[in-house]
Amino acid sequence: MGEGIDTSRRNFLRGRYEGYGQRVRPPGVTAASLEACTGCGKCVDACPTHIIRLIADRPALDFSVAECTFCGQCAELCPEPVFTGRPQSFPHVAMIGESCLARNGTDCQACRDGCPAEAIRFRPRAGGPFLPELREEACTGCGACLAVCPVAAIGIREFDRERAYV
Repeated sequence: MGEGIDTSRRNFLRGRYEGYGQRVRPPGVTAASLEACTGCGKCVDACPTHIIRLIADRPALDFSVAECTFCGQCAELCPEPVFTGRPQSFPHVAMIGESCLARNGTDCQACRDGCPAEAIRFRPRAGGPFLPELREEACTGCGACLAVCPVAAIGIREFDRERAYV
């Protein structure tokens, strides 16, 4: 641990997810399994979307570049027991901030167009552009909407999928 965590509202709404309480780990990596990481960087080289970065010799995702496609190539090339399975979602979901262009009177639907899970829809409103709505149960947390937002209005927040269905 001992990592400095930036919890500023500005960075959170810009999609700089350090304020979400911990770095975003690649899919299938737990806090416990991360201890086995040697920092070799093979996962960084294997990632086809180039979103894995080593921070303090540990893998973290950078959704400002692109999204995670859950391809599993990082897990396949990792020589250590860091990856525990092949999940198809993260324990977080997107969060659309107040600086969203559509919420401020400018038509934009880039996040909807970029979402492979079709978790973002736009609701019509009188006298202005359609407003974004996130279907949390459909969001995989892949980061595709963060990468395409022209004003970095999308961040992420923790989401307990099991609790959502109770």
